[in-house]
Amino acid sequence: MKTEEARFNMIEQQIRPWNVLDPEVLNLLMIVKREDFVPAAHRNLAFMDTEVPLPCGENMLPPRVEARILQEAGVKKHETVLEIGAGSGYMAALLAHRARHVTTVEIEPELKSLAAKNLASYGLVNVDVLEGDGARGFNRGTQYDVIVISGSLPVLPDEFLQQMKVGGRLLAFIGQAPVMQAQRITRMSESEYRTETLFETNVKPLRNAVRPSHFRF
Repeated sequence: MKTEEARFNMIEQQIRPWNVLDPEVLNLLMIVKREDFVPAAHRNLAFMDTEVPLPCGENMLPPRVEARILQEAGVKKHETVLEIGAGSGYMAALLAHRARHVTTVEIEPELKSLAAKNLASYGLVNVDVLEGDGARGFNRGTQYDVIVISGSLPVLPDEFLQQMKVGGRLLAFIGQAPVMQAQRITRMSESEYRTETLFETNVKPLRNAVRPSHFRF
């Protein structure tokens, strides 16, 4: 059971030390097999503390980052989730086990197909994989309980704030290389938001991410 040993070590040596202690999250990491979402050529990297290359120059985030985001999102069974950046579909699979429904959006047709195939092979029926550019939100007018942005953004466009229900949470990587902040933004009321910084990291930018204006008035 070499694979199971590697999975156990990933959880105990990488993920727990990163303050991921929610038993439901840790159990989910045992159930949803990460290696099934890793391209065959890189399967040896499935449990390593590193980014895993995907087609189109994209990558999977390190396991500890995925697990921490999943924990901090605190998704509940009745909630709907929007994910921007489907990648291989792994994060969507984790979210789908906790949510009522997940919509995951991918700008690259090849990755959209890969994520849809991976999720279908898992028998997950509460996930929609859609092709599109989610850099300024997606399906505007629709509000979600949780939004997870799987690529970084120099600044967070206001469109995302409007897509959160009151009580909703948004998880995003904000800033520019080499140091960005993983943030959780909670919508407290129609007009009030609370921002918490969770940890520092460096994540590949979302395609077509909005650039900050250099003019300040």
